[in-house]
Amino acid sequence: MTAELVRGQNHPLTQVRLEVRISAGTPVVAAATLSDEQGTVRGVEWVAHPGAPALPGVEVSRQAAAEHRLAVDLDAVADTVHRVDVLLALPTDGRGPVRFGAVAAPFVAVTGVDGTEVATFTLTGLDAESAVVALELYRRQGAWKVRAVGQGYAGGLAELLTDQGLAEARALADGIQAAVAHSHARAVPAPAFGTADTDRAHRHAAAAPDTTGLGDRSGPTPQTTGTYDAPQAGPADPARSGQTAGPAQTGGAGPVDYTHPGRRRTAPPPPPPQAPPAPQGQPAGPVAGDATGWTMDERLYNQVWGMFEDLARTTAAYRSAVDFADSRMEKELDQVLSDPRHRIGGHGEAAREAARARHADLVGQARQVLDRDLAQLQAEADVVEPALPPAYARWDNPVWHGYRVPMEMPMALRAGDLYLPESDPLRIPLLLRLPLERGVWIDSGRAASLDGSFTDSHEMRHRAMETAVALAARLLAVHPAGEFTVHVIDPAGSAVQPLAPLVGTGVLAGPPAVGAAGVTQVLERLTERVDLVQMAVRGGAADSLPPGLDTAQQLLLVNDFPHGFDDRAVTRLRYLADEGPSVGVHLLMVADREDSAGYGPLLDPLWRSLLRLTPVAEDHLADPWVGHAWTFEPSLVPAGSQVLQQVLTQVAQARAKLR
Repeated sequence: MTAELVRGQNHPLTQVRLEVRISAGTPVVAAATLSDEQGTVRGVEWVAHPGAPALPGVEVSRQAAAEHRLAVDLDAVADTVHRVDVLLALPTDGRGPVRFGAVAAPFVAVTGVDGTEVATFTLTGLDAESAVVALELYRRQGAWKVRAVGQGYAGGLAELLTDQGLAEARALADGIQAAVAHSHARAVPAPAFGTADTDRAHRHAAAAPDTTGLGDRSGPTPQTTGTYDAPQAGPADPARSGQTAGPAQTGGAGPVDYTHPGRRRTAPPPPPPQAPPAPQGQPAGPVAGDATGWTMDERLYNQVWGMFEDLARTTAAYRSAVDFADSRMEKELDQVLSDPRHRIGGHGEAAREAARARHADLVGQARQVLDRDLAQLQAEADVVEPALPPAYARWDNPVWHGYRVPMEMPMALRAGDLYLPESDPLRIPLLLRLPLERGVWIDSGRAASLDGSFTDSHEMRHRAMETAVALAARLLAVHPAGEFTVHVIDPAGSAVQPLAPLVGTGVLAGPPAVGAAGVTQVLERLTERVDLVQMAVRGGAADSLPPGLDTAQQLLLVNDFPHGFDDRAVTRLRYLADEGPSVGVHLLMVADREDSAGYGPLLDPLWRSLLRLTPVAEDHLADPWVGHAWTFEPSLVPAGSQVLQQVLTQVAQARAKLR
């Protein structure tokens, strides 16, 4: 079973003799660094590069090439080596691109020497970077693992090597680039102890984005994904068509259908739909799905992320202009006050009025530009919103009335909407990539919403559970029948009313677990599933799982944590949050963090590992481009609507046909 990693995710290695296969679509330099337990490269002799391609246990290519096959023997590396980093860099000879954002996203595969894939990773999210740490092989408790890193450096190899503690970073980087300046090649032969099975190497162009790219401003660490031995920074999505950063990198070849990574295409995707010709003298109108992608699902996903980035950047420009106008007026007023001639008569007041007028003019010009951009984005949103598939659409979108259980999982689903104070009422959908890369925490704390409502504790808990149920129902609705299972823990039985749609339609794996015994039973079952799948994957025996094991994606919805949880149950929950996503077990928690204050810092890693959402409007999410504080609004079913009941009934009927 091949593990398709996302940035930050790790996977155990059961073999010590490996190949790292790289497909970049353009010539790149491949290198590897060895580092000690502190992550430090002790000297140039710890770097394998085209000028010195072989180290004990590691051999890299001698040329810059579009495809590489690096050989690794982990048993042969020194005992002092605890990490092997695989590096990629663009040549600086002026004959090719100078940033990864201008090329197709590189694809990296770790394979056995027989060509069997162990783990793969697509390096999306790169823009101005010219060097990147693609992945790392590292020791942990006597065993080796691989982690997808994807950390880029705009300063190139010199900055990358400096970050790894190498004193001679600049000189070595220059030497590496000099070694490959005149030796570009389309391909390179396999290393000496590698396999000759070249026809199984991936020919890769690009891939779809891998995460929301949002950070939680309320927590001490940025967003992370996958399973972790150490936290990794969350990524921004790759660049949108025709722009410098955003969700879909176009480059020379377009994104592939991410649901079929084993059959990656090398040809560019078909061109996006074009707007009909506009009347002479008028701009062309927006078109739904005008971003690059193989499918309409992918195009719409990329278009939404492009709108998200456009709004972030145009608002940043407006705020910067206002800050400049403020500072200029303040400076001019200080000059007026410091000039004795302006302290008598009307000269001072006239100077102050002139400064205020110039300030108002600058702010007005900036606002005109912002309003123009907002009008264009609103026009695009008016076209895109009605065209969204159910996974991306609001619950009040008519597309839900024609809902049918899908045959394939979509790229993402809508968790809510995002907006900025300057952009109200324009809303941008918050799309979470599937499968979920981290758990979700619906905060039921008593923090007041932006409009001052829902400050009552009971009302907040009820609203939080409604938000969680709507999200769980959407997850069930967007997965094919039988490929998503939901478990519920409601220790005190306090969520009977919000859970009614799930319970009444029979879409749950079983009745909501109540009491301490129910909590223990569900956690034991899911923990055992994680252990079984992990052991099967590590042992290379994924086909030998017990016949009764539910292989569908699992979601555990926990209400009112930590009520009903003893210390052992809390430990199991933390284990599921850390290890579950890599083997298809995901966590959706409804909790007030203050209720678990008695645990002290013990639960801090749990809260940091979850994406915090709120049941009311709150500005706690940050974008990956300029770091604005975005207001999040959850996606809730309109009051009195029967759409949730209708959708879940279809899901239940489709599940029943499989039994």
